[in-house]
Formats: sequence, C-alpha cells, structure tokens
Amino acid sequence: MDLQQQKVHIEKAQNFMRQYRDPESRELKKLSANQFMDVWSHYDRDGNGYIEGTELDGFLKEFVSSANATDLGPEKSSLTDEMLVELKSCFMEAYDDNQDGKIDIRELAQLLPMEENFLLLFRFDNPLESSVEFMKIWREYDSDNSGYIEADELKNFLRDLLKEAKKINDVSEDKLIEYTDTMLRVFDANKDGRLQLSEMAKLLPVKENFLCRQVFKEGRIDEEGAARLTKDDIEKVFSLYDRDNNGSIENEELRGFLKDLLELVKKDYDAQDLIEFEETILRGVGYDKEGKISRKELTMILLALAKQPPEDEQ
Repeated sequence: MDLQQQKVHIEKAQNFMRQYRDPESRELKKLSANQFMDVWSHYDRDGNGYIEGTELDGFLKEFVSSANATDLGPEKSSLTDEMLVELKSCFMEAYDDNQDGKIDIRELAQLLPMEENFLLLFRFDNPLESSVEFMKIWREYDSDNSGYIEADELKNFLRDLLKEAKKINDVSEDKLIEYTDTMLRVFDANKDGRLQLSEMAKLLPVKENFLCRQVFKEGRIDEEGAARLTKDDIEKVFSLYDRDNNGSIENEELRGFLKDLLELVKKDYDAQDLIEFEETILRGVGYDKEGKISRKELTMILLALAKQPPEDEQ
C-alpha cells in the first residue's frame, strides 16, 4: 500500500463520506451505482433497510464534518449534541418523506448526487397507488411463475422502468447488469440471488399500507368510549382494493389486499406465504371457491383485525 492509498484508507476509517467529496471544492461527487451501494451498506450497519438511531447520528456527523478541509476526528468534532439534535430535525423534515423517523434508501437517494439513470430507478416522485398495482407488476415480471423475481427478470423490470422514466432506450447492457447486481445487493436481504415478495416490495413501494392506519387497528371512539370502525372506514378500504368497481375484491385486487394484511404480521414473506395466508383468510370468512371477497367478508376481516365483534353482536 503506497502513501496515497494509506492516506485514503485512514480518511475512510475516520470519515467514510470524505472520500466522496472533491478535495478542493468540498462538493459531493456524483456517485456511481456501486459507490452509492457502498455508502448505504456502510451506514445501514444492521442491514434492516433503514439508517436510524445511532446509524443516523453517525451518518449526519460524518456528512457534515466531511465538508471540512480537515477531519478533526469524532472526539474533537465541532458538532455538539444540541447541534446534532437540531441538524437531525432539519434533515428529517427535508428528507424523511414518509415521516417514520428513519431514512430508507430512496430518501438517501434524494440527498446524494448520483448517476442520472440509476437515480431514476428509485421513482420516489411516483410511488405506486396501492398494492394492487404492485401485484400486477409482480405477475408481469415473475414470468416463470416461480414466486421470485430472478436476476434476468429483475433486469427486464429495470430496463422497462428506465425506458418509461426517460422515454428513450439508451442504457447499455453492461449498465443494466451493473444496476441489476447493485439492486440485488441492496434489496436481496437473504442473499439468495433473487427477490422474494417482501424484498421486491421495498424496491417498489406503494404510497402507504392503508391497513396500517390507526383507525383500522383501534377504530374510532364511540359515545361509550369503545373503539369502533365506521361503515365509511370500511368503504374506503373496499374501494381502495376493488379497482374495477365490480363489487368484489379478486385476483390481483385480493392479493394486493392480502399482501398489505400479511405485512402487519410478518416482516419477511414470499409468494408461498401469501398463498397460505390467502387460504387461511378465505377459510376464516367462509371459503369462497371463486376466490373473491365481498363487502361483508371484508368487514369481518377488518373487525377481526381491530378485535371488534361483528355488527350484529355489538
């Protein structure tokens, strides 16, 4: 290792972000796909898909101090605890889009300068409306119906995503392979070389899981002080998933609803988990051989979710 390499190695050990700033202007350099992945994996130390808690504190300290001409080291940092609290508040207000108190990979992508094409893959300006759209995309790109998005299928998805975003087809095959490998490194949590449902859901998020709203967990407070879901609450959920307005939730509508429901109880899940969950839910509401959920059946599921008795028992 020569002197220059030793210097870079020491600077990385002291402050990982310093290597990505121009030594003269202190501006952040444009990151390649692999460099962005290196930044992400360095700060998401527990690999849970978020930079949060002490990870976020460490990132903010290094991000700010890397703009200085010299690294003072953590023990001599000019960033006091009070300044860090204020900095974190401002930072989260600017970049924590979903206001969950932590930074996900899309939110970090808004902060760091990146290759234009790679940046387009994150689509933070155009999230999916609901999990119904997600399941339609899943069915389209899981072309062999294996229950996973393999590398070739992911590459096809990324190619179409870039084509849609830029309206042109100017991404080389080598770049597509690099982007595919990078996305797998980021989102393939169990490192099996493919994406399962829960992993693909992080790559292609919906605006929100409607069922996570507090009202569907605890209901509203009625005059007697008890939590109750209203008919309007249930109608909102039904209309969200009944996209074709035919009076029942079926096919991708049903799988989108079940995916959102499954996320409430299971962090990591695959296509087989969804199939088994579908069988359990449909059996619980009186199995419909056609694989559909009516308003009445949806009401039963949501009341059970909120641990409320059916209306005729209230």
